[in-house]
Amino acid sequence: MTAIPGFTGDANPYGGGDPYADYRTADFPFTHLADLADRRLGAGVIAANDEFFAQRENLLLPGRAEFDPERFGHKGKVMDGWETRRRRGPSAAHPWPTAEDHDWALVRLGAPGVVRGIVVDTAHFRGNYPQAVSVEGACVPGSPSPAALLSDDVKWTTLVPRTPVGGHAANGFEVTVEQRFTHLRVNQHPDGGIARLRVYGEVVPDPAWLAVLGTFDVVALENGGQVEDASDRFYSPATHTIQPGRSRQMDDGWETRRRRDQGHDWIRYRLAARSAVRAVEIDTACLKGNSAGWASVSVRDGAGGAWTEILPRTRLQPDTNHRFVLPEPAVGTHARVDIYPDGGISRLRLYGSLTDDGAARLAARHQELSG
Repeated sequence: MTAIPGFTGDANPYGGGDPYADYRTADFPFTHLADLADRRLGAGVIAANDEFFAQRENLLLPGRAEFDPERFGHKGKVMDGWETRRRRGPSAAHPWPTAEDHDWALVRLGAPGVVRGIVVDTAHFRGNYPQAVSVEGACVPGSPSPAALLSDDVKWTTLVPRTPVGGHAANGFEVTVEQRFTHLRVNQHPDGGIARLRVYGEVVPDPAWLAVLGTFDVVALENGGQVEDASDRFYSPATHTIQPGRSRQMDDGWETRRRRDQGHDWIRYRLAARSAVRAVEIDTACLKGNSAGWASVSVRDGAGGAWTEILPRTRLQPDTNHRFVLPEPAVGTHARVDIYPDGGISRLRLYGSLTDDGAARLAARHQELSG
């Protein structure tokens, strides 16, 4: 684990006219990856030992935390995050009475995988943020209860050791543990509040589940697909294109800046494993005056292979789902969508099935990372 430095000093409680005016952050090398704790993937905060001032579920809300300096409730200041009471020693008032000297929350990842980086965001927590945080991970099959996760039978691995954090700041930590995790335990020492938790990494799907599905979206994030690179991420991340479901608003897709040259934009993907692609779906939902004009799709077999076009350059319509059945299966490990000249798409779906060798490699990786 490597902490990203630079979060020190006090902050103005209200930040002038902009509540994020004095917010501290840094360029983290892992935020282009998928958020494994995204609610859209099925993530949830399933338990916490204390949530007296603010609910644990706020940790995984999308978007930035909000702050109203004049909003108070029956228990005190209303905060957009998870906030515990001030510790005064072990107390039966806590829903999980223990002798622990810190507060904790259990997080079920929406997509199990290898964690590459964690952001513990303390936005708007200035005098009430924790002194330090730590994060542990576990790999537990099925849908375990909080009690099962807290039993002595579960092995927890340290991803972020106890580390000081700053208030009203995005505190980032690189993680180097090569292991698949299904759940996290987030600890704040000794107490306080955290606004948001983001867990960036690579999805490692269950090969047995994919085998039962047979034909599925081989580039979908939840099935192990991944964005490797993109020409432009100005308005929104390219990873949005492989999120579950249809886009609900314009920023829930991928949109590039306006080009003033002769080039075009593109995204390169790594499929869940080597696959035979049989159908393509390109959705421009919610992109009305800024959808891509045309698009093409190509695949290649192996990182150094040549690109083979499976969908020629095709006219796209705004706010429309386009479906194409391929004349014959296209086998590959990577895919690329090219849009002309710029604009955006909301989703890309590549329907197919794993090849025999692709399924074998996926099963071997799953076994290796699951311990």
